[in-house]
Amino acid sequence: MEQDRIKNIVKKSYAGLAASQSGCGCGCKSAQAISKSIGYSDEDMNVVPEANLGLGCGNPTALGKIKEGDIVLDLGSGAGFDAFLAAKRVGDNGRVIGIDMTEEMIAKAAENAKKYDYNNVEFRLGDIEALPIDNNSIDVIISNCVINLAPDKSKVFREAYRVLKSGGRMYISDIVLLDNLTDEQKNDEILIAGCVGGALLKDDYIAIIKESGLEVNILGENKDISKKQYQGLPLESLAVEAVKP
Repeated sequence: MEQDRIKNIVKKSYAGLAASQSGCGCGCKSAQAISKSIGYSDEDMNVVPEANLGLGCGNPTALGKIKEGDIVLDLGSGAGFDAFLAAKRVGDNGRVIGIDMTEEMIAKAAENAKKYDYNNVEFRLGDIEALPIDNNSIDVIISNCVINLAPDKSKVFREAYRVLKSGGRMYISDIVLLDNLTDEQKNDEILIAGCVGGALLKDDYIAIIKESGLEVNILGENKDISKKQYQGLPLESLAVEAVKP
C-alpha cells in the first residue's frame, strides 16, 4: 500500500538521522543554525544539546501556553528536543509524553532523558495516526514539522481531538504548500522524508483540522523558510493553535 511505503521511507530516513547525530531531514544546515533561524534561543538549545537534530520548522513550545502541572503530548518527538523544553515548563507536577514511530529515535530520546535526569518525561513507540494515549487525558499537544510526514493527516487530527481534554490546546509548526507539486516531486523519497513530498496545500491542511472538530487560530506564517531550507519550493512553515471546545 502507498501509505505503508511512505511510512517505511520516513522510518528509514529518521532512523538514519538518529544514528548519525545530525539533522538533514528538513533542510541541510547545522542543527543549531536551523534551530536559531526558526525561533529557538541559545538557552533552549543548551537544555539537552544531543536532542537537537535540527529537524523542526518552528518552535511549538514557544507558541504553546504550557503551564505548571500540565500533561503535554509531543507528536513525533524525535530525540526529545521539544519534549525536554516542555518538561521544564510543566515541572515535577506535570508530565510530558513523546510519541515517535522510529525505534532509534525513541531509544535516543530515552537515553537523553536518563542522562539529564528528566523524570517527568516518557517516550512511547507509536503511530500518530493511532495514538497509544487515553481519551480526554492531555492538556496540550505540540508537534514540530511532523504531521506533514503522516500519510493520513485526517486521522492525526481526529486522534488529537480524541486525546485532548475539553479546552485542551494543540500547537503545531508544520510545512504546508503554497502551490501544487509535480507528481515527480510528490513521489521523490528525499522530498517525502524532507517534509515536502507529503505536505498539503495550506487551505486543505487548515480544513482538515477544522473537520476534526478543533477550532483553528493561525499564529504565524514563515515564508522565508523556503529560501533558507527548501531551495525555494512553494511552501511555508505554518504555526497553528487548535483548540478542543
